[in-house]
Amino acid sequence: MDDSGFLKRRGEYNPDVLSCLANLSNDEVFTPPELANKMLDLLPPELFANPRTRFLDPACKTGIFLREIAKRLMTGLAKAIPDEDKRREHIFRKQLFGIAITELTALMSRRSVYCSKDASCRYSVVRFTDADGNIRFKPIRHTWENGRCVFCGASRKANDRAEGLETHAYEFIHTNDPKEIFNMHFDVIIGNPPYQMNVGVEKENYAVPIYQKFVLQSMKLEPRYLIMIIPARWYAGGRGLDEFRDMMLHDKRISHIADFPDADYCFPGVDIAGGVCYFKWERNKVQEDCAIITFDRNGMKSMMSRPLLEEGCDTLIRFNEAIPILRKIQKLAEPSFAELVSPQTPFGFVSSFTDYRSKPFPDAIKIYTSNGIGYVKREQIGKGICLVDKYKVYISKAYGERGAYPYFFLGKPFLGECKSCCTQTYLCIGPFHSKIVCENVMSYIRTRFFRFCVMLRRNTQDAMRQVYSFVPLQDFFKSWTDAELYKKYKLTAEEIAFIESMIKPME
Repeated sequence: MDDSGFLKRRGEYNPDVLSCLANLSNDEVFTPPELANKMLDLLPPELFANPRTRFLDPACKTGIFLREIAKRLMTGLAKAIPDEDKRREHIFRKQLFGIAITELTALMSRRSVYCSKDASCRYSVVRFTDADGNIRFKPIRHTWENGRCVFCGASRKANDRAEGLETHAYEFIHTNDPKEIFNMHFDVIIGNPPYQMNVGVEKENYAVPIYQKFVLQSMKLEPRYLIMIIPARWYAGGRGLDEFRDMMLHDKRISHIADFPDADYCFPGVDIAGGVCYFKWERNKVQEDCAIITFDRNGMKSMMSRPLLEEGCDTLIRFNEAIPILRKIQKLAEPSFAELVSPQTPFGFVSSFTDYRSKPFPDAIKIYTSNGIGYVKREQIGKGICLVDKYKVYISKAYGERGAYPYFFLGKPFLGECKSCCTQTYLCIGPFHSKIVCENVMSYIRTRFFRFCVMLRRNTQDAMRQVYSFVPLQDFFKSWTDAELYKKYKLTAEEIAFIESMIKPME
Protein backbone atom coordinates (compact mmCIF):
# COMPACT_ATOMS: atom_id res chain seq x y z
CA MET A 1 0.00 0.00 0.00
CA ASP A 2 1.32 3.48 -0.83
CA ASP A 3 1.42 6.37 1.63
CA SER A 4 -1.83 7.91 0.38
CA GLY A 5 -3.70 4.67 1.13
CA PHE A 6 -2.23 4.53 4.63
CA LEU A 7 -3.16 8.15 5.34
CA LYS A 8 -6.65 7.61 3.96
CA ARG A 9 -7.19 4.76 6.46
CA ARG A 10 -6.12 7.02 9.30
CA GLY A 11 -8.52 9.76 8.17
CA GLU A 12 -5.59 11.99 7.13
CA TYR A 13 -5.97 11.54 3.40
CA ASN A 14 -3.37 13.47 1.41
CA PRO A 15 -4.62 13.25 -2.18
CA ASP A 16 -2.52 12.88 -5.29
CA VAL A 17 -1.55 16.40 -6.34
CA LEU A 18 -2.52 15.62 -9.95
CA SER A 19 -6.11 15.04 -8.84
CA CYS A 20 -6.25 18.56 -7.37
CA LEU A 21 -5.16 20.67 -10.36
CA ALA A 22 -7.63 23.05 -11.99
CA ASN A 23 -8.14 22.45 -15.69
CA LEU A 24 -6.62 24.76 -18.27
CA SER A 25 -10.05 25.02 -19.93
CA ASN A 26 -12.90 22.78 -21.06
CA ASP A 27 -10.85 22.12 -24.19
CA GLU A 28 -7.61 21.08 -22.47
CA VAL A 29 -8.74 18.91 -19.58
CA PHE A 30 -6.38 17.32 -17.07
CA THR A 31 -6.84 13.57 -16.63
CA PRO A 32 -7.48 12.43 -13.03
CA PRO A 33 -5.13 9.62 -11.88
CA GLU A 34 -8.04 7.23 -11.32
CA LEU A 35 -9.25 7.71 -14.90
CA ALA A 36 -5.76 7.31 -16.33
CA ASN A 37 -5.45 3.97 -14.56
CA LYS A 38 -8.82 2.77 -15.83
CA MET A 39 -7.58 3.43 -19.34
CA LEU A 40 -4.29 1.64 -18.64
CA ASP A 41 -6.24 -1.34 -17.29
CA LEU A 42 -7.36 -2.02 -20.88
CA LEU A 43 -3.81 -3.00 -21.83
CA PRO A 44 -2.55 -6.59 -21.50
CA PRO A 45 -0.48 -6.93 -18.27
CA GLU A 46 2.37 -8.57 -20.16
CA LEU A 47 3.20 -5.24 -21.80
CA PHE A 48 4.40 -3.98 -18.43
CA ALA A 49 6.64 -7.03 -17.99
CA ASN A 50 8.39 -6.54 -21.32
CA PRO A 51 11.52 -4.33 -21.29
CA ARG A 52 11.09 -3.62 -25.01
CA THR A 53 7.57 -2.11 -24.80
CA ARG A 54 7.57 1.59 -25.72
CA PHE A 55 4.86 4.04 -24.64
CA LEU A 56 4.02 7.49 -26.07
CA ASP A 57 1.72 10.23 -24.78
CA PRO A 58 1.47 12.67 -27.73
CA ALA A 59 -0.44 15.32 -25.75
CA CYS A 60 1.18 15.57 -22.31
CA LYS A 61 -0.44 17.96 -19.84
CA THR A 62 0.44 16.71 -16.35
CA GLY A 63 2.41 13.60 -17.28
CA ILE A 64 -0.13 11.40 -15.51
CA PHE A 65 -0.13 8.61 -18.10
CA LEU A 66 3.65 8.32 -18.19
CA ARG A 67 3.87 8.49 -14.41
CA GLU A 68 1.34 5.68 -13.92
CA ILE A 69 2.96 3.58 -16.65
CA ALA A 70 6.31 4.00 -14.88
CA LYS A 71 4.79 2.61 -11.67
CA ARG A 72 3.47 -0.44 -13.50
CA LEU A 73 6.77 -1.03 -15.28
CA MET A 74 8.72 -0.79 -12.03
CA THR A 75 6.60 -3.65 -10.71
CA GLY A 76 6.28 -5.63 -13.93
CA LEU A 77 10.01 -5.61 -14.78
CA ALA A 78 11.20 -6.66 -11.32
CA LYS A 79 12.11 -10.15 -12.56
CA ALA A 80 13.57 -9.07 -15.90
CA ILE A 81 15.70 -6.31 -14.31
CA PRO A 82 16.10 -7.12 -10.60
CA ASP A 83 18.35 -4.15 -9.78
CA GLU A 84 15.99 -1.26 -8.98
CA ASP A 85 18.33 1.51 -10.12
CA LYS A 86 19.07 -0.20 -13.44
CA ARG A 87 15.36 -0.90 -13.88
CA ARG A 88 14.49 2.75 -13.33
CA GLU A 89 17.20 3.91 -15.74
CA HIS A 90 15.97 1.51 -18.41
CA ILE A 91 12.29 2.48 -18.03
CA PHE A 92 12.74 6.23 -18.16
CA ARG A 93 15.35 6.25 -20.91
CA LYS A 94 14.08 3.46 -23.17
CA GLN A 95 10.35 3.02 -22.62
CA LEU A 96 8.59 6.32 -21.78
CA PHE A 97 8.17 9.18 -24.25
CA GLY A 98 5.95 12.25 -24.37
CA ILE A 99 5.17 15.34 -26.43
CA ALA A 100 3.85 18.24 -24.37
CA ILE A 101 1.18 20.56 -25.74
CA THR A 102 2.67 23.74 -24.22
CA GLU A 103 5.87 24.82 -22.52
CA LEU A 104 4.01 24.95 -19.19
CA THR A 105 2.64 21.42 -19.50
CA ALA A 106 6.11 20.20 -20.48
CA LEU A 107 7.44 21.48 -17.16
CA MET A 108 4.48 19.98 -15.28
CA SER A 109 4.91 16.62 -16.99
CA ARG A 110 8.63 16.43 -16.29
CA ARG A 111 7.98 17.34 -12.66
CA SER A 112 5.42 14.51 -12.40
CA VAL A 113 7.47 11.89 -14.22
CA TYR A 114 11.08 12.77 -13.34
CA CYS A 115 10.33 14.59 -10.04
CA SER A 116 12.08 17.59 -11.57
CA LYS A 117 11.13 20.05 -14.31
CA ASP A 118 14.77 19.82 -15.42
CA ALA A 119 15.56 16.24 -16.37
CA SER A 120 19.30 16.97 -16.43
CA CYS A 121 19.57 18.17 -12.84
CA ARG A 122 20.62 16.09 -9.84
CA TYR A 123 17.04 15.97 -8.51
CA SER A 124 15.74 14.06 -11.52
CA VAL A 125 15.05 10.38 -10.78
CA VAL A 126 17.04 9.61 -13.93
CA ARG A 127 19.60 12.19 -14.98
CA PHE A 128 19.46 12.96 -18.70
CA THR A 129 22.03 14.99 -20.62
CA ASP A 130 19.42 17.62 -21.51
CA ALA A 131 16.63 19.30 -19.56
CA ASP A 132 13.82 17.79 -21.65
CA GLY A 133 14.57 14.13 -21.06
CA ASN A 134 12.12 12.15 -23.18
CA ILE A 135 9.30 14.66 -22.72
CA ARG A 136 9.78 17.20 -25.43
CA PHE A 137 8.20 20.51 -26.26
CA LYS A 138 9.19 22.20 -29.49
CA PRO A 139 7.64 25.57 -30.38
CA ILE A 140 6.00 25.12 -33.76
CA ARG A 141 4.75 27.68 -36.25
CA HIS A 142 1.52 27.26 -38.16
CA THR A 143 1.85 26.72 -41.91
CA TRP A 144 -0.39 29.32 -43.52
CA GLU A 145 -2.22 28.96 -46.79
CA ASN A 146 -5.06 31.29 -47.76
CA GLY A 147 -5.25 32.58 -44.19
CA ARG A 148 -5.53 29.12 -42.59
CA CYS A 149 -3.10 26.61 -41.14
CA VAL A 150 -2.95 23.62 -43.49
CA PHE A 151 -2.57 21.24 -40.54
CA CYS A 152 -5.11 22.41 -37.96
CA GLY A 153 -7.26 25.07 -39.69
CA ALA A 154 -6.29 27.89 -37.29
CA SER A 155 -7.00 31.42 -38.50
CA ARG A 156 -3.94 33.54 -39.29
CA LYS A 157 -5.90 36.65 -38.43
CA ALA A 158 -6.88 35.30 -35.01
CA ASN A 159 -3.32 34.09 -34.42
CA ASP A 160 -1.86 37.51 -35.23
CA ARG A 161 -4.27 39.15 -32.76
CA ALA A 162 -2.99 36.81 -30.05
CA GLU A 163 0.66 37.80 -30.52
CA GLY A 164 2.74 36.77 -27.52
CA LEU A 165 0.19 34.19 -26.36
CA GLU A 166 0.14 30.42 -26.85
CA THR A 167 -0.30 29.60 -30.57
CA HIS A 168 -1.67 26.07 -30.04
CA ALA A 169 0.43 24.81 -32.94
CA TYR A 170 0.77 21.30 -31.54
CA GLU A 171 3.88 19.52 -32.78
CA PHE A 172 2.29 16.09 -33.09
CA ILE A 173 -0.31 17.17 -35.65
CA HIS A 174 1.75 19.82 -37.46
CA THR A 175 3.66 17.34 -39.57
CA ASN A 176 2.78 15.00 -42.39
CA ASP A 177 5.01 12.28 -40.95
CA PRO A 178 4.81 11.92 -37.15
CA LYS A 179 7.40 9.11 -37.30
CA GLU A 180 10.07 11.76 -37.76
CA ILE A 181 9.49 13.23 -34.27
CA PHE A 182 11.13 10.38 -32.33
CA ASN A 183 12.17 8.16 -35.24
CA MET A 184 11.09 5.00 -33.44
CA HIS A 185 8.16 2.60 -33.20
CA PHE A 186 5.74 2.70 -30.25
CA ASP A 187 3.79 -0.25 -28.95
CA VAL A 188 1.26 1.88 -27.03
CA ILE A 189 0.00 5.40 -27.67
CA ILE A 190 -2.23 6.76 -24.94
CA GLY A 191 -3.45 10.23 -24.06
CA ASN A 192 -6.03 12.96 -23.66
CA PRO A 193 -5.59 15.40 -26.56
CA PRO A 194 -6.83 19.01 -26.82
CA TYR A 195 -10.48 18.96 -27.81
CA GLN A 196 -11.10 22.02 -29.98
CA MET A 197 -9.56 25.19 -31.37
CA ASN A 198 -10.90 28.68 -31.88
CA VAL A 199 -10.49 29.38 -35.59
CA GLY A 200 -11.94 32.89 -35.56
CA VAL A 201 -14.67 32.32 -38.13
CA GLU A 202 -18.09 34.01 -38.12
CA LYS A 203 -17.93 34.93 -34.47
CA GLU A 204 -15.33 35.48 -31.76
CA ASN A 205 -15.57 32.06 -30.10
CA TYR A 206 -16.18 29.87 -33.15
CA ALA A 207 -14.33 26.61 -32.48
CA VAL A 208 -13.75 23.44 -34.45
CA PRO A 209 -12.81 20.00 -33.11
CA ILE A 210 -9.15 19.08 -33.17
CA TYR A 211 -8.98 15.85 -31.15
CA GLN A 212 -9.67 13.70 -34.20
CA LYS A 213 -6.39 14.90 -35.73
CA PHE A 214 -4.48 13.41 -32.78
CA VAL A 215 -6.29 10.11 -33.24
CA LEU A 216 -5.58 9.96 -36.97
CA GLN A 217 -1.96 10.97 -36.49
CA SER A 218 -1.54 8.26 -33.85
CA MET A 219 -2.91 5.64 -36.23
CA LYS A 220 -0.26 6.65 -38.77
CA LEU A 221 2.35 5.44 -36.27
CA GLU A 222 0.73 1.98 -36.27
CA PRO A 223 1.07 1.20 -32.56
CA ARG A 224 -0.10 -2.16 -31.28
CA TYR A 225 -2.57 -0.36 -29.03
CA LEU A 226 -4.08 3.14 -29.16
CA ILE A 227 -6.15 4.43 -26.23
CA MET A 228 -7.47 7.98 -26.09
CA ILE A 229 -10.17 9.86 -24.24
CA ILE A 230 -12.02 12.34 -26.45
CA PRO A 231 -15.41 14.11 -26.68
CA ALA A 232 -18.21 11.76 -27.76
CA ARG A 233 -19.68 14.14 -30.34
CA TRP A 234 -18.04 12.11 -33.09
CA TYR A 235 -20.72 9.43 -32.61
CA ALA A 236 -23.09 11.50 -34.73
CA GLY A 237 -20.53 13.49 -36.75
CA GLY A 238 -21.13 17.16 -37.35
CA ARG A 239 -18.75 20.07 -37.78
CA GLY A 240 -15.50 18.65 -39.16
CA LEU A 241 -16.26 15.15 -37.85
CA ASP A 242 -18.29 13.36 -40.55
CA GLU A 243 -15.31 11.68 -42.22
CA PHE A 244 -13.79 10.83 -38.85
CA ARG A 245 -17.08 9.30 -37.64
CA ASP A 246 -17.36 7.21 -40.79
CA MET A 247 -13.78 5.99 -40.44
CA MET A 248 -14.15 5.11 -36.76
CA LEU A 249 -17.46 3.31 -37.13
CA HIS A 250 -16.11 1.15 -39.96
CA ASP A 251 -12.81 0.36 -38.21
CA LYS A 252 -13.14 -3.17 -36.83
CA ARG A 253 -9.96 -2.76 -34.78
CA ILE A 254 -11.84 -0.70 -32.17
CA SER A 255 -12.49 -3.30 -29.50
CA HIS A 256 -13.67 -1.21 -26.54
CA ILE A 257 -15.54 2.05 -25.94
CA ALA A 258 -16.18 3.42 -22.45
CA ASP A 259 -18.91 6.04 -22.74
CA PHE A 260 -19.66 8.86 -20.28
CA PRO A 261 -22.82 10.75 -21.39
CA ASP A 262 -22.09 13.29 -18.66
CA ALA A 263 -18.42 14.33 -18.68
CA ASP A 264 -18.66 15.19 -14.99
CA TYR A 265 -18.64 11.46 -14.22
CA CYS A 266 -14.94 11.26 -15.17
CA PHE A 267 -13.88 14.94 -15.21
CA PRO A 268 -15.50 16.41 -12.08
CA GLY A 269 -16.65 19.97 -12.60
CA VAL A 270 -16.07 19.94 -16.37
CA ASP A 271 -18.99 20.59 -18.72
CA ILE A 272 -18.48 19.02 -22.16
CA ALA A 273 -21.58 18.95 -24.34
CA GLY A 274 -22.34 15.40 -25.47
CA GLY A 275 -20.06 13.80 -22.87
CA VAL A 276 -16.79 11.97 -23.47
CA CYS A 277 -15.52 8.49 -24.19
CA TYR A 278 -12.30 6.56 -24.27
CA PHE A 279 -11.63 3.80 -26.76
CA LYS A 280 -9.11 1.02 -27.38
CA TRP A 281 -7.87 0.37 -30.91
CA GLU A 282 -5.89 -2.84 -31.50
CA ARG A 283 -3.77 -3.03 -34.63
CA ASN A 284 -3.71 -6.82 -34.83
CA LYS A 285 -7.26 -7.60 -33.75
CA VAL A 286 -10.09 -7.38 -36.27
CA GLN A 287 -13.56 -8.25 -34.98
CA GLU A 288 -17.21 -7.58 -35.79
CA ASP A 289 -18.31 -6.56 -32.30
CA CYS A 290 -17.07 -3.91 -29.89
CA ALA A 291 -17.53 -3.91 -26.11
CA ILE A 292 -19.53 -0.75 -25.37
CA ILE A 293 -19.78 0.21 -21.71
CA THR A 294 -21.89 3.10 -20.41
CA PHE A 295 -21.07 4.82 -17.13
CA ASP A 296 -23.16 7.04 -14.90
CA ARG A 297 -22.40 8.61 -11.52
CA ASN A 298 -22.74 5.21 -9.83
CA GLY A 299 -20.24 3.49 -12.12
CA MET A 300 -20.90 1.03 -14.93
CA LYS A 301 -24.54 1.19 -16.03
CA SER A 302 -24.58 -1.26 -18.93
CA MET A 303 -22.27 -3.31 -21.15
CA MET A 304 -22.94 -4.93 -24.49
CA SER A 305 -20.80 -6.47 -27.20
CA ARG A 306 -22.26 -5.27 -30.49
CA PRO A 307 -21.35 -3.81 -33.89
CA LEU A 308 -20.48 -0.13 -33.89
CA LEU A 309 -22.95 0.33 -36.73
CA GLU A 310 -26.47 -1.01 -36.46
CA GLU A 311 -28.11 -1.99 -39.73
CA GLY A 312 -29.58 1.06 -41.42
CA CYS A 313 -27.66 3.50 -39.17
CA ASP A 314 -24.81 5.84 -39.94
CA THR A 315 -24.15 6.88 -36.33
CA LEU A 316 -23.22 5.11 -33.13
CA ILE A 317 -26.21 4.34 -30.93
CA ARG A 318 -24.96 5.46 -27.55
CA PHE A 319 -27.12 3.49 -25.12
CA ASN A 320 -27.05 -0.30 -25.14
CA GLU A 321 -30.60 -0.48 -23.79
CA ALA A 322 -31.81 1.42 -26.87
CA ILE A 323 -30.65 -1.21 -29.36
CA PRO A 324 -33.62 -3.64 -29.08
CA ILE A 325 -36.04 -0.69 -29.14
CA LEU A 326 -34.50 0.74 -32.32
CA ARG A 327 -34.55 -2.68 -33.96
CA LYS A 328 -38.29 -3.01 -33.30
CA ILE A 329 -38.93 0.44 -34.78
CA GLN A 330 -36.83 -0.24 -37.88
CA LYS A 331 -38.49 -3.60 -38.43
CA LEU A 332 -41.63 -1.77 -39.64
CA ALA A 333 -39.57 0.12 -42.28
CA GLU A 334 -41.64 3.29 -42.01
CA PRO A 335 -40.63 6.60 -43.65
CA SER A 336 -38.65 9.03 -41.50
CA PHE A 337 -40.16 12.05 -39.79
CA ALA A 338 -37.02 13.94 -40.89
CA GLU A 339 -38.63 14.27 -44.33
CA LEU A 340 -40.97 16.87 -42.81
CA VAL A 341 -38.24 18.88 -41.08
CA SER A 342 -36.62 21.88 -42.73
CA PRO A 343 -32.88 22.51 -42.86
CA GLN A 344 -31.59 25.36 -40.71
CA THR A 345 -32.62 28.88 -41.81
CA PRO A 346 -35.88 27.59 -43.35
CA PHE A 347 -36.82 31.08 -44.57
CA GLY A 348 -33.34 32.51 -45.08
CA PHE A 349 -33.26 34.57 -41.86
CA VAL A 350 -30.23 34.01 -39.61
CA SER A 351 -30.66 34.04 -35.82
CA SER A 352 -29.25 37.56 -35.54
CA PHE A 353 -31.78 39.03 -38.00
CA THR A 354 -33.35 42.22 -36.58
CA ASP A 355 -34.68 44.02 -39.65
CA TYR A 356 -38.32 43.49 -38.72
CA ARG A 357 -41.07 45.66 -37.29
CA SER A 358 -42.51 45.19 -33.83
CA LYS A 359 -46.12 45.87 -34.89
CA PRO A 360 -48.22 44.41 -37.74
CA PHE A 361 -48.89 46.34 -40.92
CA PRO A 362 -50.97 45.63 -44.08
CA ASP A 363 -49.97 42.31 -45.71
CA ALA A 364 -47.30 41.74 -43.02
CA ILE A 365 -45.86 38.26 -42.45
CA LYS A 366 -45.38 37.30 -38.82
CA ILE A 367 -41.84 36.22 -37.95
CA TYR A 368 -40.80 34.24 -34.87
CA THR A 369 -37.36 35.22 -33.59
CA SER A 370 -35.23 34.54 -30.53
CA ASN A 371 -36.36 37.91 -29.18
CA GLY A 372 -40.07 37.35 -29.73
CA ILE A 373 -42.53 38.07 -32.54
CA GLY A 374 -41.99 40.61 -35.32
CA TYR A 375 -43.33 41.39 -38.77
CA VAL A 376 -41.65 41.46 -42.19
CA LYS A 377 -42.59 42.12 -45.80
CA ARG A 378 -43.11 39.10 -48.03
CA GLU A 379 -40.33 40.25 -50.35
CA GLN A 380 -37.82 40.05 -47.46
CA ILE A 381 -38.24 36.26 -47.30
CA GLY A 382 -35.25 34.64 -49.02
CA LYS A 383 -36.45 31.04 -49.28
CA GLY A 384 -39.16 28.65 -48.14
CA ILE A 385 -41.80 30.94 -49.62
CA CYS A 386 -44.02 27.91 -50.34
CA LEU A 387 -44.33 27.35 -46.56
CA VAL A 388 -45.40 30.86 -45.64
CA ASP A 389 -49.12 30.54 -46.45
CA LYS A 390 -49.45 27.00 -45.08
CA TYR A 391 -49.93 25.56 -41.60
CA LYS A 392 -46.75 24.21 -40.03
CA VAL A 393 -45.08 23.52 -36.69
CA TYR A 394 -42.10 25.38 -35.28
CA ILE A 395 -39.57 23.95 -32.85
CA SER A 396 -36.36 25.37 -31.42
CA LYS A 397 -33.21 24.44 -33.30
CA ALA A 398 -31.19 24.30 -30.08
CA TYR A 399 -32.05 22.95 -26.68
CA GLY A 400 -29.50 22.20 -24.00
CA GLU A 401 -29.77 20.43 -20.66
CA ARG A 402 -27.14 19.33 -18.17
CA GLY A 403 -27.15 17.16 -15.09
CA ALA A 404 -28.79 13.82 -14.45
CA TYR A 405 -31.31 12.18 -16.76
CA PRO A 406 -34.19 12.41 -17.60
CA TYR A 407 -34.08 15.30 -20.12
CA PHE A 408 -36.67 16.90 -22.39
CA PHE A 409 -34.23 16.75 -25.36
CA LEU A 410 -36.42 19.17 -27.34
CA GLY A 411 -38.17 22.45 -26.72
CA LYS A 412 -41.95 22.59 -26.92
CA PRO A 413 -43.35 22.72 -30.46
CA PHE A 414 -45.82 25.45 -31.34
CA LEU A 415 -48.23 26.18 -34.18
CA GLY A 416 -46.97 28.02 -37.23
CA GLU A 417 -50.05 29.71 -38.56
CA CYS A 418 -50.58 30.75 -42.17
CA LYS A 419 -48.71 33.94 -43.15
CA SER A 420 -45.85 33.26 -40.75
CA CYS A 421 -42.15 32.46 -40.92
CA CYS A 422 -39.20 32.19 -38.52
CA THR A 423 -35.52 32.92 -38.13
CA GLN A 424 -32.74 30.34 -37.85
CA THR A 425 -33.62 30.03 -34.15
CA TYR A 426 -36.34 27.55 -35.18
CA LEU A 427 -36.85 24.67 -37.57
CA CYS A 428 -40.03 24.39 -39.57
CA ILE A 429 -41.98 21.10 -39.74
CA GLY A 430 -44.51 20.68 -42.50
CA PRO A 431 -46.39 22.04 -44.36
CA PHE A 432 -49.80 20.64 -43.38
CA HIS A 433 -53.23 21.29 -44.77
CA SER A 434 -54.99 22.10 -41.49
CA LYS A 435 -54.53 23.31 -37.95
CA ILE A 436 -55.88 19.99 -36.62
CA VAL A 437 -53.13 18.02 -38.38
CA CYS A 438 -50.56 20.38 -36.82
CA GLU A 439 -52.02 19.70 -33.40
CA ASN A 440 -51.75 15.95 -34.04
CA VAL A 441 -48.12 16.37 -35.08
CA MET A 442 -47.41 18.32 -31.90
CA SER A 443 -49.06 15.60 -29.82
CA TYR A 444 -46.57 13.15 -31.36
CA ILE A 445 -43.56 15.43 -30.71
CA ARG A 446 -44.57 15.76 -27.07
CA THR A 447 -44.49 11.99 -26.51
CA ARG A 448 -41.55 10.46 -24.76
CA PHE A 449 -41.32 7.94 -27.59
CA PHE A 450 -40.71 10.67 -30.19
CA ARG A 451 -38.07 12.45 -28.13
CA PHE A 452 -36.41 9.15 -27.29
CA CYS A 453 -35.90 8.54 -31.01
CA VAL A 454 -34.39 12.03 -31.31
CA MET A 455 -32.09 11.27 -28.37
CA LEU A 456 -30.55 8.35 -30.26
CA ARG A 457 -29.00 10.74 -32.79
CA ARG A 458 -28.52 13.86 -30.73
CA ASN A 459 -25.16 14.51 -29.09
CA THR A 460 -24.99 18.30 -28.94
CA GLN A 461 -27.17 21.28 -28.10
CA ASP A 462 -28.22 21.76 -31.72
CA ALA A 463 -31.03 19.56 -33.01
CA MET A 464 -30.87 19.84 -36.78
CA ARG A 465 -32.96 17.90 -39.25
CA GLN A 466 -30.74 14.80 -39.15
CA VAL A 467 -31.47 14.12 -35.46
CA TYR A 468 -35.07 13.30 -36.47
CA SER A 469 -34.02 10.55 -38.88
CA PHE A 470 -34.74 7.67 -36.44
CA VAL A 471 -38.25 9.01 -35.70
CA PRO A 472 -40.83 6.98 -37.66
CA LEU A 473 -43.54 8.87 -39.53
CA GLN A 474 -47.10 8.37 -38.27
CA ASP A 475 -50.65 8.92 -39.52
CA PHE A 476 -51.48 12.48 -38.45
CA PHE A 477 -55.20 12.26 -38.98
CA LYS A 478 -55.19 11.36 -35.30
CA SER A 479 -53.35 12.46 -32.18
CA TRP A 480 -50.80 10.21 -30.46
CA THR A 481 -50.00 9.08 -26.93
CA ASP A 482 -47.08 7.13 -25.54
CA ALA A 483 -49.37 4.24 -24.62
CA GLU A 484 -50.44 3.88 -28.26
CA LEU A 485 -46.86 4.04 -29.52
CA TYR A 486 -45.55 1.56 -26.96
CA LYS A 487 -48.27 -0.84 -28.05
CA LYS A 488 -47.69 -0.28 -31.77
CA TYR A 489 -43.99 -1.13 -31.49
CA LYS A 490 -44.54 -3.96 -28.99
CA LEU A 491 -42.21 -2.56 -26.37
CA THR A 492 -41.67 -4.53 -23.18
CA ALA A 493 -42.16 -3.14 -19.69
CA GLU A 494 -38.37 -3.01 -19.31
CA GLU A 495 -37.97 -1.07 -22.57
CA ILE A 496 -40.72 1.37 -21.59
CA ALA A 497 -39.07 1.88 -18.21
CA PHE A 498 -35.77 2.72 -19.92
CA ILE A 499 -37.41 5.29 -22.19
CA GLU A 500 -39.14 6.93 -19.26
CA SER A 501 -35.94 6.96 -17.22
CA MET A 502 -34.29 9.02 -19.99
CA ILE A 503 -37.08 11.34 -21.16
CA LYS A 504 -39.12 13.80 -19.13
CA PRO A 505 -42.87 14.02 -19.78
CA MET A 506 -43.91 17.13 -21.72
CA GLU A 507 -47.32 18.65 -21.11
